Parts: sequence; C-alpha cells; structure tokens
Amino acid sequence: MTAEQWVERFAQEVGLEAPGPEDTAEILKLAAAAAHASERTAAPVACWVAGKTGRPIAELAELAERLEST
Repeated sequence: MTAEQWVERFAQEVGLEAPGPEDTAEILKLAAAAAHASERTAAPVACWVAGKTGRPIAELAELAERLEST
C-alpha cells in the first residue's frame, strides 16, 4: 500500500476527505521544517498542532519554515 493509499483509507475511516496533492506537499513542508529545526519527533506533533488550529496549512508551513531559520 502506498502512503497516498494509506492516508486515503485512514481519512475515510475517520470520516474526512484525504488531503489533495497541494495540501500534502504543504504538510510535508511543515513536517520537514519541524524535523530539521529540532528533533524528528517534532514533525508529527507539529502537524497535529497545525491540524488543531483550523488555519490554512500553507500559512502554517510558512510559519514553520520561518521558525526553522531562527
């Protein structure tokens, strides 16, 4: 099973629509910034926090990239 297939199936199971390619790319940017600026474990936790905010993922990915460079 590919990552995309797994995410699609997981999203269906929890009653949500899976992110499209554009959102997936932004999520991965956020995760990469968190992992590179700190420990790798920051990536999934940062994505969880981002999901709780309700803010656009592109905005949060930009914020994470800014934090990475500080």
